[in-house]
Amino acid sequence: MKIQRRNKANPEFSLAAMTDVILLMLIFFMITSSAANQSAIDVNLPKAGATEDNIPNPLTVSIKPDGSFFVDDNPVNKGELEQIIVAKLASQPNKSFTIRADENTLHKDVVFVMEIAEKNKFNIAIATVKDK
Repeated sequence: MKIQRRNKANPEFSLAAMTDVILLMLIFFMITSSAANQSAIDVNLPKAGATEDNIPNPLTVSIKPDGSFFVDDNPVNKGELEQIIVAKLASQPNKSFTIRADENTLHKDVVFVMEIAEKNKFNIAIATVKDK
């Protein structure tokens, strides 16, 4: 006598469940990535309020509107600037310096000094004046 099973396992694989999971993951990552990028888009320019410098920087780099650079009030050529900053901060435990740029200084000059800090992993602070 032949016995037949009523509940036979179906060997076909359904992609519907996997498609639903992939779609939910896509929606989740799209929402979280857009939320993460919103903070990068909102750019608030620094205001000079009553903030105090809590970390004293041992070095100050000043930039005049004509593109001349000064390290601790000593004039420095643009080509020697990186070497002087690295040499002065080599013995310091706090590897950071302050950028003091005139309001009419070209942006490329400030970015040049910031690239030196990024290349050598130095922390920087940008000096501002108090807004009245």
